[in-house]
Amino acid sequence: MAVFTPVSIADAEAFLAGYDIGEVVELTAIAEGVENTNYRLDTTRGRFVLTLFEGRTDEASLPFCLGLTAHLAARGFPCPTPIEDRKGGWLGRLNGRAAAVIEWKTGAWMRTPSSADQAAAGAVLARLHLTAADFELRRENPVGPAMWRRLADRCVEGEGRASDADRALIRQVQATLARLGDPFTDDLPGGAIHADYFPDNVLFEDGAVSAVIDFYFGCTGAFAYDLAIALSAWGFDAEGRAMPDALTAFQRGYESVRPLNSAEREALPRLGEAAALRFTVTRLHDRIFHDPANLVTPKDPAVFLRRMDHWRATEPA
Repeated sequence: MAVFTPVSIADAEAFLAGYDIGEVVELTAIAEGVENTNYRLDTTRGRFVLTLFEGRTDEASLPFCLGLTAHLAARGFPCPTPIEDRKGGWLGRLNGRAAAVIEWKTGAWMRTPSSADQAAAGAVLARLHLTAADFELRRENPVGPAMWRRLADRCVEGEGRASDADRALIRQVQATLARLGDPFTDDLPGGAIHADYFPDNVLFEDGAVSAVIDFYFGCTGAFAYDLAIALSAWGFDAEGRAMPDALTAFQRGYESVRPLNSAEREALPRLGEAAALRFTVTRLHDRIFHDPANLVTPKDPAVFLRRMDHWRATEPA
């Protein structure tokens, strides 16, 4: 269960004294997710999400992340609106963490999306890119190449606590870092991106996308990289094997709204390999340095390493 910071009803009541959203009725831990602590918050005025921001979410980045969701929601994009407190702010502090209250959105994520679902999710990602075009804030990618190298170096330092399988992954990650270099040297179209557009961050209801959630890795970057992350998330099975029909459907949906230019199309395999490397190294680091006190199970990095093989095989000669 992904709850890092416990919150009692009394804690929540004290925090919500600064909001005009009614009295606390129920507070329920949300088990999914691996980055932040989330609770479903039921009050006399409705249902919300109470989020406490943990280690990898830099507090200084939250005005960008929450501002982006507010910007998108105000323009009719399906995402939750951050709730302002009585002073007009989005952020407070709860149990030593930055915390925010977010609008609750109905729907559920698709564990086995159909081709139509894949296409719909792709189209909504393209809408996100276009709708955010006039969002003025900027944020450097918090998990870009410099962070990949720092995490990989720390994994090397922690080899003594790593399994044989993880030590083998460390060697493969290091080799890919050396070969790939900086994959973001092209001048590709870009702007605000989601950067974590996985199926569990896209809710469906009645056959359509009802909400995109969890913008806390959001940053300024190439749209094609955001698409590459999404393809790596949606277009492979649980073992990391490519599903060609899913990859085709998702990209078709995206390009039905925002067609790629030739430079983006050529760069996509390299950006896909970069996306797979990003999630391999963060998952590997989290597994090697897992704290059993955190009630969350580290995800398997090997399934993203296998994605790198697919993307490498599709790169232009």
